Amino acid sequence: LRRPSRSITSTSKGADYAAAVHSLVNKQVEQPNTDSKVSGQAAQISHYQPAENMLRVFPAHCHLCTANFLYPALFVNNHEPQSIMFAFIVRRILQAIVVMLIISVIGFAIKQNVGDPIRQLTGISVSKAERDALRTQLGLNDPFMIQYVRFLKNAVKGNIGQSYFYKKPAMEVILTKAPATLELVFCSAILIILLSVPIGVYAAIYPKRLFSRFALSGSIVGVSFPVFLTAILLVYIFSIKLGVLPSYGRGETVTIGGWETGLLTLDGLKHLILPTISLSSIMLPLFIRLIRSEMMEVLQTDYIKFAWAKGLPRWRIWFIHAFKNTLLPVITVGGVQLGTMIAFTILTETVFQWQGMGFMFLEAVERSDTSLLVAYLIFVGAIFVCVNTVIDIIYGLVNPMVRITGRT
Repeated sequence: LRRPSRSITSTSKGADYAAAVHSLVNKQVEQPNTDSKVSGQAAQISHYQPAENMLRVFPAHCHLCTANFLYPALFVNNHEPQSIMFAFIVRRILQAIVVMLIISVIGFAIKQNVGDPIRQLTGISVSKAERDALRTQLGLNDPFMIQYVRFLKNAVKGNIGQSYFYKKPAMEVILTKAPATLELVFCSAILIILLSVPIGVYAAIYPKRLFSRFALSGSIVGVSFPVFLTAILLVYIFSIKLGVLPSYGRGETVTIGGWETGLLTLDGLKHLILPTISLSSIMLPLFIRLIRSEMMEVLQTDYIKFAWAKGLPRWRIWFIHAFKNTLLPVITVGGVQLGTMIAFTILTETVFQWQGMGFMFLEAVERSDTSLLVAYLIFVGAIFVCVNTVIDIIYGLVNPMVRITGRT
């Protein structure tokens, strides 16, 4: 089949061309010719497959794909990609809701079996009868399912529980501590992107150079070092020996719209340097190796070899054709690791006395503040689920094969 002439512009001629394509394709499918590549492939699927289905199966292997753009009437299900994407998004959202329900069950079970909040509230001078009365008043003697249903009803309204130590809603305590942790994770993610992308790409393009070997060896050492040891070494070198950077706290902060930040003050930025380097040391080696391996794999593909054969500039081959396809798995892994970094802030915040959610979590464990523990678990789990759901949806938009192969 040849592409229609540019002179075909009228509706009647377009309809005649569409009818001719239908007739010819149906004839080829019913009587397949093994000498024709398209007809032979169609014959392997079905000898009597409708023309519209065959056109959708082979859009990239024949000139019939031009008909999809010139005459959409040839295709029966023009809105099928939109419906597939909508079903893909709905399925991912439902999966996220199920995961959050599982997290809430686990968190609530921990609350029921870890520590005694009544003892923390009353101390040792209160009698057993008074403790039992207070336990009944707080509803802690009710069956597990009744307490869990009550917990879900309150969680839908944004009330995850009352902190026994702070004497105020647990979510309010978490939102007070969240800015410190989110700023630390944000700065660490920026540092990881700024370092891992150029180093990984360079190591993939020039794998035998000295800097590439040094970067690969350094990444192995970085993966082997635990984060708390990295933090202690940074404090020892830059705070104790050199005395150029502060070793603990957030420094001077300002409050804008209820958000307490240290990014707008020089002292706050100086206090942020060592915790950022310490936290980014977990994921930086991983991303360097990931980008390097993916880039090297893409550079060996046939379309890159064809681009070299066409004589395209090297920068265009590396950064436009190869690097774009390298980013797809990196985006997926990055979304997962972003939530992992939030969990790893517990160690970093402990070493640097960073008043964030991780430091709050350890204090809640020491005080048996189970309501705050459950609220932290659900909040971090919600961040995990939301980030992964958004990454799945973005990946489905970028790569249609994800949503098509996932269709049931």
